[in-house]
Amino acid sequence: MARIKHIAIRTPDPEKTAAFYKDVFGLKEVGRARAGCYLSDGYINLAILKSKDEGTGEGPRDEADYAGVHHFGFMVDDVDETCRKLEAAGAKAMTNRTDPQHASAAGARSYYEIKFRGPDNQEFDVTASGWITG
Repeated sequence: MARIKHIAIRTPDPEKTAAFYKDVFGLKEVGRARAGCYLSDGYINLAILKSKDEGTGEGPRDEADYAGVHHFGFMVDDVDETCRKLEAAGAKAMTNRTDPQHASAAGARSYYEIKFRGPDNQEFDVTASGWITG
């Protein structure tokens, strides 16, 4: 069974939002990137990302002032098999496969192997390598 191990939210003020989750829930900062920071409870990686500076007009998640869930990520045992199942189910790949050995943000293992768009236009990541959680 695939496991949800990563959730990314966008916010106009990542520092303020990250401080909230650290102060209220005790999440630990486990990485930084130019778009924000990564927090964890030791199990799930929570990315706090800056909202895009300008909207594209493609929908509410692309607007400059958007705040909320942007995407989530599944950790799977076999990325190739999962990609086959996703494509057979009509999901669309948004990226080419990423080599997890070379994808890192400020030294943090906060990458995915491939990004998809599901049936409700929701973005999600798929990886066998996982996200940093501590």
